[in-house]
Amino acid sequence: MNKTRRFLSTALVAGLVAASLAACGGSSDTTSSSGSASSSSSGGSSGGSATQLALVAYSTPKKAYDALTAAFAQTAGGKGVSFGESFGASGSQSRAVDTGQPADVVAFSTTPDMTRLVKDKIVASDWDANSEKGMSSDSVVVFVVRKGNPKHITGWDDLVKKGIDVITPNPSTSGSARWNILAGYGAELKEGKSPAQALAYVRTLLTKNVSVQDSSASAALQTFTGGKGDVLLDYESDAIAAEKAGDAIHYIIPKQTILIQTPIAVTVKSSHATQAKAFVSWQWSTAGQTIWARQGYRPVLASVAKQFGGQFPTPPQLFTIDFLGGWTKVKKEFFDPSSGSIIKIEQAAGVPTASS
Repeated sequence: MNKTRRFLSTALVAGLVAASLAACGGSSDTTSSSGSASSSSSGGSSGGSATQLALVAYSTPKKAYDALTAAFAQTAGGKGVSFGESFGASGSQSRAVDTGQPADVVAFSTTPDMTRLVKDKIVASDWDANSEKGMSSDSVVVFVVRKGNPKHITGWDDLVKKGIDVITPNPSTSGSARWNILAGYGAELKEGKSPAQALAYVRTLLTKNVSVQDSSASAALQTFTGGKGDVLLDYESDAIAAEKAGDAIHYIIPKQTILIQTPIAVTVKSSHATQAKAFVSWQWSTAGQTIWARQGYRPVLASVAKQFGGQFPTPPQLFTIDFLGGWTKVKKEFFDPSSGSIIKIEQAAGVPTASS
């Protein structure tokens, strides 16, 4: 299929803009889907010495973190604590912190973005040594379609049909894009296909049906709600938020999909480690996890997950990254900048590929 393709790459421009933001130490990407970088504060001081924590995170959960930080500021542990927030594409945010952007708390879409900081001793090696394994919340990859589902999208096979226009971000910058690709690949394996057949499916999807690859999930959602595409691959949380906002969309949880597990940690270089650790611990509390759930994210605290079970049905063939061999294997096999199969597919198609 010959189709004019549009690929948006905002990380470089936003990085230059963000360098001037002293409050957050700069951001390599966006705080919104528009591609502009900024910082903001949540909470405030009602007494005692004021402390501002730098939160650097992937773009999708901005509203969730706004709610979490505001609620934390009302607790005893959060008294006098405010937040400077920087949001953007997960990989770009991770690289920004790795190259010097100040951060007290980091939250990414994928574990490799955290592992990068562990390797360079910015995050402690035991960051995931708790019952939640360092994960702030969960989600799943879903299909976001137009109201009424006019193209009758129900499963992964529908996405590679002739004439179906798919939107998904660029896997070189976006953690969401990597989850989307792995969901499609794993779905093929769940259907009994071989690894070669599963990779062929992804190649067809990316080169024949995907028309736009924005830099982040937030930008991709904006592209879709702006009228481009028949189906958007996205986080369930994004779809829930879009429905609540009144967008003319519907979302489908496919029979086969991947459990998205998103990491959070305190940096070892934090100047306010006590407050930063208090916030990260609090977001795993019943109150914190309830906020995650109300914002459309699957809670990792079992008691809260049970309470919201009706809102978050378990797909029949749900799988985790371990089904595909774990992140170390997956990153090398699919996303290595020099030899990864997905990166090669993207390069052959003329899609910009940043350092992964």
